[in-house]
Amino acid sequence: MQEYKDPRKVYGIERGHHQRRAAALDVLVVGAGISGIGAGYHLNTMCPSRTYAILEGRADIGGTWDLFRYPGVRSDSDMHTLGFRFKPWTEAKAIADGPDILRYLHSTMNEFDIARHIRFGHLVKRAQWSSEKSQWSVEVERVGTGDTVTFTCGFLFMCSGYYSYREGFTPEFPGRERFRGEVIHPQKWTNDVSYSGKRVVVIGSGATAITLVPAMAKDAKHVTMLQRSPTYIAARPDVDAFANALRKYLPSKIAYAITRLKNTKYQQLVYSRSRTHPDKVKEILLKGVREQLGPDYDIEKDFTPTYNPWDQRLCLVPNGDFFKSMREGKASVVTDHIISFTETGIQLASGEHLDADIIITATGLELVTLGEMDFFVDGNQVDFAKTWTYKGFAYSDIPNMASTFGYINASWTLRSDLTAEYVCRLLNHMRKKGVAQCTPRLREQDRNMKERPWIDGFSSGYMQRMMHRMPRQGDHEPWINPQNYRRDKKMFKHSPIDDGVMQFSKQSARV
Repeated sequence: MQEYKDPRKVYGIERGHHQRRAAALDVLVVGAGISGIGAGYHLNTMCPSRTYAILEGRADIGGTWDLFRYPGVRSDSDMHTLGFRFKPWTEAKAIADGPDILRYLHSTMNEFDIARHIRFGHLVKRAQWSSEKSQWSVEVERVGTGDTVTFTCGFLFMCSGYYSYREGFTPEFPGRERFRGEVIHPQKWTNDVSYSGKRVVVIGSGATAITLVPAMAKDAKHVTMLQRSPTYIAARPDVDAFANALRKYLPSKIAYAITRLKNTKYQQLVYSRSRTHPDKVKEILLKGVREQLGPDYDIEKDFTPTYNPWDQRLCLVPNGDFFKSMREGKASVVTDHIISFTETGIQLASGEHLDADIIITATGLELVTLGEMDFFVDGNQVDFAKTWTYKGFAYSDIPNMASTFGYINASWTLRSDLTAEYVCRLLNHMRKKGVAQCTPRLREQDRNMKERPWIDGFSSGYMQRMMHRMPRQGDHEPWINPQNYRRDKKMFKHSPIDDGVMQFSKQSARV
């Protein structure tokens, strides 16, 4: 496991000046992960006269990349698309380790003067909108003291991600209390977990499990990945030879832009082909696994899913490290169902018993709608499941609020950049027109549109478990969440702000 270096110590970030009294602000951003840092950049560059703050419940920036500390934690998208459009990724490795991503985020924060806007240890609990005052009142708990402070703002920008930071998802396993070893969810990983020379069972077959297995296999006695059903896995180099060569001849910004365009188009092509020619893509993926494990391995049992590629997220294996650990006998895959935990491991439906000293439950995340907080509009609590999404970033009848939700089939940051830019366009339009409230509302022709789930055509369990809590999307613009970068670019960059759906009014407020 790569040693984690606390970025706060690396960069010597001062915390004291973040404890100012709450004040009325133009914009309040919730979350200082990738989306929040991107929002800060766009507000600084496109809306320089507006006051804003970024509220972060944790002690540091980074969101996902500060929270997860498990062995081998890394990106599962290339950094030329997961990185910001405005901040070139210049490291040799395109599939980056968690600490490297954190350093990149800190560098971005410092380069673009975002740090002074961040309030650390500020956990948002409740947001209340007043149409009379044209403002949000946001109740915040100061972590450590328990004090409550209220911020007011004209516009609320939710950049808090889509999963709970409190705990991950762990099914109820019969007999769990009988197991004498450690049971750890990756989200709760601490640096004092010792697995050297021990037998490890990792439950799950998603990106986290695929990352954990080769990282832990370096020091563990043996690592077994236990899965109910297989996942599509693709091996690729962790370096982008094209990008690294391009930087030798072109300025970093130009080389980065070209690489970003190339990789984005490739992502779109793979996803599109998965939709139009799933059998062909499946054939290519399984051929890659056979090349890694040899003709005698039972690919059908352990690596052939029952669904089509990209019905669930495709798992990336940098440099084939997962398969290498299997070839070396340090790791193995078992496809079976759990009957119960025992004192010494896990009893399976096949009759096999997996001996274990440590069990890792890489079983998914607990997803949330917009942070773990309550929303009220004019005294009425908001149920987002009863709203319609507007362009995938705002919600019907909810004034002066936006949120960032990235892609399930491409890099998160591609959409977060588009969303932040559009929010700034919206704010500037409101100031130019002298209006203080913006609210997306259904038109008469929208009221009978066909209802579709927030994320359509994606069967992963962690998504399906929470679809009933998410906003609905319709069957035509702007009431859609297309999960398509090319379509989003057109919708966000070129569609008019005043489109007849977003309604504006001239109540007095600082927007």
